[in-house]
Amino acid sequence: MQSLDDRSTHEVDDNLGRDARHSVNAVDRQQAFSVSLPDGGRGIGVYKSIKTVVLSKKFNLLIPFGPLAIVVQKTTGQNGWVFIFGLLGIMPLAERLGYTTEQLAFYSGPTVGGLLNAAFGNATELIISIYALRTGKIHVVQLALRGSLLSNLLFVLECAFFFGGIVRKEQVFSKPTAVVNSGLLLMAVMDLLLPAFLHSTHKEVHLGISELALSRFSGCIMLPAYIAYIVFQLKNLNDLEESQNGDNLDDDEEAPEISKWESVIWLAFMAAAISILSEYLVDAIEEASLAWGVPVAFITVILLPIGGNTAAVTTAVMFAMKNKLDVSLGVAIGSSTQISMLWIPLLVVIGWIFERPVDLNFQLFKTATLVMTVLFVAFLMQEGTANYFKGLMLLFSYLIVSASYFVHEDPSS
Repeated sequence: MQSLDDRSTHEVDDNLGRDARHSVNAVDRQQAFSVSLPDGGRGIGVYKSIKTVVLSKKFNLLIPFGPLAIVVQKTTGQNGWVFIFGLLGIMPLAERLGYTTEQLAFYSGPTVGGLLNAAFGNATELIISIYALRTGKIHVVQLALRGSLLSNLLFVLECAFFFGGIVRKEQVFSKPTAVVNSGLLLMAVMDLLLPAFLHSTHKEVHLGISELALSRFSGCIMLPAYIAYIVFQLKNLNDLEESQNGDNLDDDEEAPEISKWESVIWLAFMAAAISILSEYLVDAIEEASLAWGVPVAFITVILLPIGGNTAAVTTAVMFAMKNKLDVSLGVAIGSSTQISMLWIPLLVVIGWIFERPVDLNFQLFKTATLVMTVLFVAFLMQEGTANYFKGLMLLFSYLIVSASYFVHEDPSS
């Protein structure tokens, strides 16, 4: 009987051992499956990514207006509504493009991340301008870039100063950095002013050719000047980061919300969606102008940048309310510097390559508004401080400039 009990005991032990080994192997397989398929499966991972990027903000409820604009254009051809729906649809796409760029910057370090934010910060305006250039609408290229400059300098900066001033009575920012950016902007608007002055004198050596030649020469000068500015920024980045870390030691470090490859995929998707929608927006501008009785300049310079600068506004306001006004200035002033020193000259050179007569003559009246805007912003930043009243001053200036474009018809449109 004892031997039978021993055998039964050994059998039970063997069965328990096999069950235990089977359970361990099952756990190992489950863990391996979980590693290869995040969150227990690809479907769950994709849903989580979509939920984080698309479904996390109520503002993204405007995204369906983009496809609606395409449907309206295909079915009715009413370009006034096409422009309205397209503008509403491109706003959340531009904001999500900025979001995915920020997420990708987490994995690339502060230096490359800063360059990524700068490069994709004006991606919407650049995509619109490239399509307009490809279709021969050179005046739309000039108006769109001019509008983005004014919007960044007045509207984006106004929002940062105003909402930051509501949270804190007075904020301080890096005056040397602001002075460098103001100097670059003044140099850029000088390059825009000279072709307009040359055209107004009617004293060109070769009528119609000298103006274009001066624009192309200025473009070739401004491009290396901007590269030198980037090199200067990179060399001084460590000092700036150390000073900012010293001022914000108690700030919590942020973490990325999506993975590196998710950021790349979503970035490509948002850029493609903006590219498709931009075609319908650009094609609808002129007919919308006729339908509404509103100048093309007002639609392109004032209304169109509202969609493109959505990401800039949200980012600038967010950092201003966190008392990181230098970042807000980097978004507003830095984006304006990039447009005037990089994208405008680059499009002149691209037009030269593809035999498109893109020049820097933005018309004397409109160039004057840019010059006065840059001088006004440079004057406000002299003290190195910001408050809500300075934000209101920028807002009032933006309204005045908007009114001037509403009553002035662009002769090239």
